Amino acid sequence: MSQHNDWAEMQAALRTASDIGFAEEMPTGEQAEFLVDALRRALVAAQGLTTGPGATGCRIHPHGAIDPLYGDKDDPLPPGWGKCLLCNDRRRRAASARRRAMPR
Repeated sequence: MSQHNDWAEMQAALRTASDIGFAEEMPTGEQAEFLVDALRRALVAAQGLTTGPGATGCRIHPHGAIDPLYGDKDDPLPPGWGKCLLCNDRRRRAASARRRAMPR
């Protein structure tokens, strides 16, 4: 997303959260789920406004989790894999699915 899109998304999400959070009555379970979703969207959008590539260096998940195996000398990641746990997990699942699909 561009910073302008992140800014607009953050504002929209915060308006939704504000509408629910400052309503006259306590939110129902479904409304509370919408509140949590809006706050998460606002957080992700706000993180997109920060400068720099983020801790992971990942273009898709710049502020995602860092793979705990990154830099592990005893159990290194395959060549070409980065720090992003989300992308590395996707690669692991894809490799696992390929192994299961191979005939024996």
